[in-house]
Amino acid sequence: MEVNIGLGQMVLAFVAAMGIPSAIMGLIIWRLERRIDKREKEQAAQEQGQKDLFVLVVQGTNAAIALGEATARAVQRIPDAHCNGDMHDALDYAADIKHKQKDFLTRQGVSSLMD
Repeated sequence: MEVNIGLGQMVLAFVAAMGIPSAIMGLIIWRLERRIDKREKEQAAQEQGQKDLFVLVVQGTNAAIALGEATARAVQRIPDAHCNGDMHDALDYAADIKHKQKDFLTRQGVSSLMD
């Protein structure tokens, strides 16, 4: 029994044999890309959450400074409170820190825009 295979049949057999591994590799690569995309989205969400948290921390700090300043100024207006220099020093310190924080955040914002 003799089997005669023509050139066209050999090419077809070769393409069919090579198509299966290529399809399997394509599927593997597709799944890998999906995993990578999923991780990148999760990481982006986590980074956004960290940025949002940082904004809240800064806002909380500003609120605490504002509350401290308002309280100190209210106490200073009480005639019998006998505020000493500590109250004035604390107000000056709070104002200094508030300005340093504002300057730092401004520099960071400009730096971020320039990158």
